[in-house]
Amino acid sequence: MASVHAYQQTGRVRFWDRLNISTKRVIWAWTFLALPILFYAGIRFYPTFQAFWLSLTNWDLLRPAQFIGLANYQKMFVDPVFWKVFQNTFLYLLVGTPLSLLISFVIAYYLDRVRFMHGFIRALYFLPFLTTAAAMGWVWRWFYQPVPIGVINGLLSSIGIEQQPFLRSTTQALPSVLVPAIWAGLGFQIIIFMAGLRAIPGTFYEAARIDGLGDWAILRKITIPLLKPTTVFLVVFSSIGFLRIFDQVYNMTTNDPGGPLNATKPLVLMIYQTAFSSYQMGYAAAQTVVLFTILLIVSLLQLYVLREKK
Repeated sequence: MASVHAYQQTGRVRFWDRLNISTKRVIWAWTFLALPILFYAGIRFYPTFQAFWLSLTNWDLLRPAQFIGLANYQKMFVDPVFWKVFQNTFLYLLVGTPLSLLISFVIAYYLDRVRFMHGFIRALYFLPFLTTAAAMGWVWRWFYQPVPIGVINGLLSSIGIEQQPFLRSTTQALPSVLVPAIWAGLGFQIIIFMAGLRAIPGTFYEAARIDGLGDWAILRKITIPLLKPTTVFLVVFSSIGFLRIFDQVYNMTTNDPGGPLNATKPLVLMIYQTAFSSYQMGYAAAQTVVLFTILLIVSLLQLYVLREKK
């Protein structure tokens, strides 16, 4: 028995010794990665596939799920509220993403030239990103209140401008929510843009100045093209953030989630209300699949742009 055990041990040692160093590294790498991959698959892939299945069922948490095919999708695509919410979601994306990137780039570009109290100013810009969305939403909701409570309306009244309804208006509610959403994400985008600016070799700027290029020409021909990988990352990151906007809308319109006549309601908030207010889990899963598809398309566009750069 001992001889058989010794033979097995010798066989394993000989097999391991026959492997080259690169193969051993691959085996060790996959050994350490196996547990995180299994964990990620369990908490990500399984719920995703489960959501696809639930979107084909009628389930209200009280009775077992009943398969109904594509009925949830048919109901969704003829629902006018869904199309209003869909429009709101893309308004957040199409307005919020370019505005936030433009503002953050301008701030980062000029902040990179500041030397006095540079770290302190950068920390001030980054501070809103660390603030919880719930607290920020309630503070901005207080800002938008009528006088004598609202700060913004108080300032407008002091200079003779008529008070604005802001969150109580069907036309002003969405921009009123979008402003704090942009403001909250500026800090992160500024830091990333500044990292990209610092990564550009100074020799490029020196050569450009020797050739007689001005600041605007350097920005247009050197800085912006070399910031393309950073910009692509922030475009995708910001786009996903605005497509998934929820906290600001929910906390700023608590009395009427989604604003007057669903003026501010995004897709994530609709999913939340469908699932946990109406208990239509199958219908909410179908809406989740639509959101997942949109996010997937944005991610694939990112991979396409990065591949084109290579």
